[in-house]
Amino acid sequence: MKKALVISGGGSKGAFAGGVAQYLITNKQKKYDLFLGSSTGSLMVSHLALGKVDALKKIYTSVNQHSIFSNNPFIVKKIHGEKVISINHLNTLWNFLNGRKTFGESKNLRKLIRENISEEMFFEIKNSENNAIVTVSNLSLNQVEYKSINDCSYNDFCDWIWASCNYVPFMSLLVKDGCQYADGGFGCLVPIKEAILRGAKEIDAIILETEVNQINRMQSKNAFSLLFNVFDFMLEHVERHNITIGKLSAKHNDVKLNLYYTPTVLTTNSLVFDNELMAEWWKAGFKYAKNKDDESMNEFRADILS
Repeated sequence: MKKALVISGGGSKGAFAGGVAQYLITNKQKKYDLFLGSSTGSLMVSHLALGKVDALKKIYTSVNQHSIFSNNPFIVKKIHGEKVISINHLNTLWNFLNGRKTFGESKNLRKLIRENISEEMFFEIKNSENNAIVTVSNLSLNQVEYKSINDCSYNDFCDWIWASCNYVPFMSLLVKDGCQYADGGFGCLVPIKEAILRGAKEIDAIILETEVNQINRMQSKNAFSLLFNVFDFMLEHVERHNITIGKLSAKHNDVKLNLYYTPTVLTTNSLVFDNELMAEWWKAGFKYAKNKDDESMNEFRADILS
């Protein structure tokens, strides 16, 4: 029986997913055949497929803005202890003067991917029975594509991971095979259905949002914050649609589906990478998964005794 681990998009909130995955793989000793990710989830599937949880934790608890952006379109300031984000007009103007199509550039993320996902790791996964799959949005053909490590060269797979994480227009746009590719979350934020189509009969899906909407967004103060709010609005509805379709598909195909949501709102801007905060989220994810497991065990015992 095939088992799948699915990780949604969520930028820096991926640290929380890492904590959940650590508990499932290290403590629960769960064995998965399929690892599917979208956006930040795509960054995680290679390490998780090899059980390299500690190496993944080191990445997610040490990155910062410079690790991701070669040209950062944001200015992050602390006002009254809270982080406030505004546009970096100079960097954005520089990008446009150089004929680029996005506000910022994420070439440092591309380097980070190649530095941490080696060719040795790539071939180790490819030669195993596990499969790592990343989600990308093909903007040219207006379709979602799922890239399996088994169908890719090393260079191609690194490109697809990078494309899947590129939250345009704030990050780079990948042009490949005559098409423009961007964040997988634009088309499919939680690829549960794809896991079912690939034969999974049990799925653990980590969703980097709360189960119930807990945000009443502040009014936009400028065009930049308005664009963020519009994107967040659309992606939240894409996510809910993905989960609804995933639940229906799981029920129809007799698939056991376990959902792990974030219990609280972690951040309202997942493109801010604060390694100290992400280290806390990793711990929170681990604790949440453990508590959820303990509750399930208590319910199981209660059912037996009743």
